[in-house]
Amino acid sequence: MITVQQLLEAKPDRILTIAEDASMQDALEIMARHTISALPVVNGAALVGMVSEQDYIRKAVPKRLAPWDVMVSDIMTREVISVSRSDPISVCMELMCKNRIRHLPVMQAGQLIGMVSISDVLRASRS
Repeated sequence: MITVQQLLEAKPDRILTIAEDASMQDALEIMARHTISALPVVNGAALVGMVSEQDYIRKAVPKRLAPWDVMVSDIMTREVISVSRSDPISVCMELMCKNRIRHLPVMQAGQLIGMVSISDVLRASRS
């Protein structure tokens, strides 16, 4: 059984994050630069939410709000679903399918230690 820890070992150690008081323009620029579609939102070292391209599209675009006029804290998901490094990838798949999400923060002792995407899980399950 492949675990989240094994997925993390195949990824860079760097975790990209965004502050909750940043603009969505800043968040979208980070996502575009690194070809990712979601970011953990932090306040200091604490994980306080997740924000994705889809959050912006679903919550701000219908209101015709420009990304520089929207704060991350205004549209982020505050109730974050996460996994631990010891969880099997089957838990990731179940959480992602059940909650219709594509990214899971990996937490250990209350600290963000990594991110797992649906692409990571699918790649691992195929091998």
